[in-house]
Amino acid sequence: MIDYLFARGPYLPYAALVMLGLYLVLTHQNLFKTIVGLSLAQSGIILFFVLLAVRDGATVPILAEGDDRPLNNPLPHALMLTAIVVAVSTLGVALAILRRLQEEEGSIVERRRPEEEP
Repeated sequence: MIDYLFARGPYLPYAALVMLGLYLVLTHQNLFKTIVGLSLAQSGIILFFVLLAVRDGATVPILAEGDDRPLNNPLPHALMLTAIVVAVSTLGVALAILRRLQEEEGSIVERRRPEEEP
């Protein structure tokens, strides 16, 4: 069991980030904590895709004479770089909306309406 976990060691931070993010989203009514949870889960998923693209013993995708090593695929890294840019911009917009909501409503804690309570 321990050998199995050590062989997949780089995937443990991915799982921790996604689980912590989902925990924050599902258990808190504070909208700021929910946004932070979504950001953590998104960072974990980006880390997962970057980890999947790494190959042991591979080289950069520039062909050289007589080099028989496998090549790394740069496409997943480029896509995740784009995902990081989108994540940062989305986080900025979400925080701006949250700030505006806090100014207008006076709170960022989600409240249930009386007709929604059991």
